[in-house]
Amino acid sequence: MKNNKVVLAFSGGLDTSYCAIYLSKEKNLDVYAAFANTGGFTDKELDKIKIKAESLGVKQYVMLNKKQEYYDNIIKYLIFGNVLKNNTYPLSVSAERVFQAIALAEYAKSVGASYIAHGSTGAGNDQIRFDLLFSLIAPEIKILTPIRDQKLSRKEEITYLIDNGVDMDWEKSKYSVNKGLWGTSVGGEETLTSEKALPESAYPSQLIESIPSKISLSFQSGELCGINGHKMSPVECIEKLEIIASKYAIGRDIHTGDTIIGIKGRVGFEAAAASIIIKSHHSLEKHILSKWQLHWKEQLGSWYGMFIHEAQYFDPVMRNIESFLKDSQTNVTGTIYVELHPYRFTIEGINSEFDKMNYGGNEYGETNNNFTSDDVIGFTNILKNSMSQYTNEVPK
Repeated sequence: MKNNKVVLAFSGGLDTSYCAIYLSKEKNLDVYAAFANTGGFTDKELDKIKIKAESLGVKQYVMLNKKQEYYDNIIKYLIFGNVLKNNTYPLSVSAERVFQAIALAEYAKSVGASYIAHGSTGAGNDQIRFDLLFSLIAPEIKILTPIRDQKLSRKEEITYLIDNGVDMDWEKSKYSVNKGLWGTSVGGEETLTSEKALPESAYPSQLIESIPSKISLSFQSGELCGINGHKMSPVECIEKLEIIASKYAIGRDIHTGDTIIGIKGRVGFEAAAASIIIKSHHSLEKHILSKWQLHWKEQLGSWYGMFIHEAQYFDPVMRNIESFLKDSQTNVTGTIYVELHPYRFTIEGINSEFDKMNYGGNEYGETNNNFTSDDVIGFTNILKNSMSQYTNEVPK
C-alpha cells in the first residue's frame, strides 16, 4: 500500500523550492525534505537551508551529514587518481551527486516513503545519476521529477513560486550554483553558448586577496594531512585550504564535455582546494612513483573519473581500481610548497624521504655515478635495433 510520503532531495535552490511547493499543493503529498550535506557549507548557510525548507511548509526537514563518508568513499580516490575530467574539471558535482543519491535513497527507505523526488531538468546529467542510483538502492520507491516532466524554465518556476507566496528574485536566481566540499559549479545563460564567459559576479567567491603568499601541504600515504605544519584531518585540510585559496579566486574554469545523455555540455566551476590538492599530489607522485606506476595510474584514474561522472559507482570494477590506487600511495608522503597568486598558483617544489631524485647520487644533466660512457653507447645501439628496420640502417 502506498502512503503519501515523498522524500525530496532538497538544496534550498530554485528547483527544489519549486518541487517542495508543487508536490505538497498539486500532488497532496507529505514532503520530507532531505538535504544530503556533502560539505562546502558554513553553519550559517546550513541554517538558511533549514529555514528555507520550513518556510515552504514541508512536513519534515532533515540534514543527512555525509561529509566524512563522501571523502572516505569517493574524494580520497579522486585525489589518489589525480582525476580531472577532460584534464579540466575535478568532478565537483558529479562525484557529489553520486553520494547524495545513495544517502537519499537509504533515508527514503528508512522512513518508509512511497516516493522519492529530485529537481533535475530533462537536459542534464543529474537526472540520470539520481534515477539510476535511486532505482538500484530502492527499486520499490517511485521516482518523481516535476521539473523534468513539465519541461519548466527557471522563469516559469519563479513565476509559480511568486504566485504561491514565495519571495523570489530573478537576478539572484538566474545562475544555478551547486556548492560542495570538492568545488562549486555555476551554470547560466553564458554556459549555454560556446563562446561566452561567465561574468565575475556569477562566481560565489570573489577576489579579495592580491598579495602573493606561500603555503605548504603535507601528505601521508597520499592523503592531505596538514597545512603549514599544522596537522588536521583530510576533510579539515580541504575546508581550510578552500578558505585560504578562494580569496585569490583560484580554481575557476569552464568545463566542456560529453554528457551521459549524449550531448555536449558546458559548465563553469570554482574549486580552489581541489585544483591545488590534485596538482600538489601529482607533483609529489612524480618524484616518488615509477614511470609505469605513473602511466597506469593515469589510465585508471581517467577511467575512475569517467565511471563516477556517469554514475557507475556500483560496478565492481570500481572497487578493483580503488584497490590499485590505494596500493600505489604507500610511499606518497612528503611536503609540497605552493605559492598563491590572484587567479593562479604555482608549485615551487617538494620534500620527501622517498624522493627518487636523491637516489644513487645522480644529478640529471650534470653527473652520473651508476654507468659509464661505454654503457650508454651499448644501450643506445640496442635501443635503436627495432627502429633501424624501418630506416634502412644496418645495426652496428
